[in-house]
Amino acid sequence: MKTGFLSTLLLAFVTATTAQAWDDDCDVPISKWQPRSAVLALAETQGWRLKRIKIDDGCYEVYGRDETGQSFEAKIDPKTLQIIAIRRGHPHR
Repeated sequence: MKTGFLSTLLLAFVTATTAQAWDDDCDVPISKWQPRSAVLALAETQGWRLKRIKIDDGCYEVYGRDETGQSFEAKIDPKTLQIIAIRRGHPHR
C-alpha cells in the first residue's frame, strides 16, 4: 500500500512538472535563435520524423513521430535547442 501511494505521488509530481514546463514561454531574443535547419538536425539525432515545425510562445514546437513510430509534440528552446517538454502520443491535427 505504501508503494502505491509513493507511485501515485511520483506520477502527480511528474505530471505537474511537465504541465508547468509546457506552459512556460521561451524568452529569447530572435537574434539568438538557432535556425530551423538546426531543429531539423536535432530531430535527426533523436531519430524523429517531423511533420511540422512551428513557433509558439517564443519556442519552437515540433510535431512528428519518434524512433518507435509513436506520435509526439515537443517544445524546444530556440537558443539552446534543449527539449523543454515532450508529449508522447499526441495526435497532430
